Amino acid sequence: MEIIALDAHKRYSLAQVEDAQGKVIRRARIEHQRGQIQHFLRHCTSGSTVALETIGNWYWIVDEIEAAGMRPVLVHARKAKLMMGKVNKTDRLDVLGLNWLQRAGTLPEVWIPPKELRDKRDLSRTRMVLTGMRTKIKNRIHSVFAKYALHDFGEVSDIFCKGNRNMIEERTKELPPETRFTTQCILEELDALQGRIVHIETRMRNAVEETQEIKLLMTLPGVGFILAVVIAYEMGDVERFPSPGHFAAYAGTTPRVHASGGKARHGSLRPDVNRYLKWAFIEAANAICLNKELHPYWHVSRLYKRIHERKGHPKAIGAIARHLAEAAYCMMKKREPYKDKGVASVSSRKA
Repeated sequence: MEIIALDAHKRYSLAQVEDAQGKVIRRARIEHQRGQIQHFLRHCTSGSTVALETIGNWYWIVDEIEAAGMRPVLVHARKAKLMMGKVNKTDRLDVLGLNWLQRAGTLPEVWIPPKELRDKRDLSRTRMVLTGMRTKIKNRIHSVFAKYALHDFGEVSDIFCKGNRNMIEERTKELPPETRFTTQCILEELDALQGRIVHIETRMRNAVEETQEIKLLMTLPGVGFILAVVIAYEMGDVERFPSPGHFAAYAGTTPRVHASGGKARHGSLRPDVNRYLKWAFIEAANAICLNKELHPYWHVSRLYKRIHERKGHPKAIGAIARHLAEAAYCMMKKREPYKDKGVASVSSRKA
């Protein structure tokens, strides 16, 4: 059996084929055109493992590897670089290091979602991008009103609700001419963006089947259909995580920790994680915060109150997000809905 590595870039990949002893059998630069990688691999031993680092365009490369009868292995690029221990970086050193890790059996593998799942979860990922753009536009409008002391809307909590649109239009008329023109343009863009988000949500409800996993996740506080789909699709096979803490770390809900000399300091949530899961759990935590007065006896409401009193709002939201992540893991493992009573045992750290 041969050992193969691909150092992929935007326009080309460097492929290296070695035998079990590490002797280079073949090396070639492959231009990124459909069919070229498959054609190269067809000259190799069928069923061989092909290592590929996590890059932005790995979807179609994995498809090419599978079409050639090979087994693709997606590699955690950052961990692989650390394990290689290379001071210099070249394409040849990268493929050499990937094959070396394969022979040693220490290749840091990343889960490859099925092709259909990769396609469907693009709906939820694109929706997340559009909602982020919507938030930026809303913040821009708020800042414009604040510049001209028009930001006081009384007891209105959300000026962008349907019933408050006339209020925004009236305030816009009080702005200077050019600012009024640009604000109207931004409002039109906001309307168009909102329409696209609704269109994607409708598509999600038609294309995504409410599986048992999604129904169970919808029992989590603050989690509806949209967030349940994001969590289910990004989590994938729960068996690939050995514990609730591992999944919470993967979801970006655990803080940075620096412990030395008997002192420990906890920082902000890590950024180098699955940002879609992190967004979903933070969104759910914010929804819980907004409705905590309606459900004061929920465990998450009490958790928010305790952490908020000691460490403030951001840390409290992070704590709820971590609790939800660990609870989601246990629910998927046990195939049980969320249970509020006794749920404190799910959390790895009691507040």
